Amino acid sequence: MDVHFTPEQEARLGQIASIEGIDVARLVQDAALRLIEDDLNFRMAVRKGIEQADKGIFVDEVEMDLRIRRLLSN
Repeated sequence: MDVHFTPEQEARLGQIASIEGIDVARLVQDAALRLIEDDLNFRMAVRKGIEQADKGIFVDEVEMDLRIRRLLSN
């Protein structure tokens, strides 16, 4: 599989890889895999939410407000 970057993007990737002490190919591979895993986790969470909604399982407004406050306070 080939991935193409502009010269500017390649230079930036080289800078980041140098700071991290890894080669550019490894940096890009790690980043791509992490992005795909994060996307998969997001999609699974959405599917779970839809399944719960289809079953009539919802979080009430007060609980949702508490959850959001906890998330934002961290």
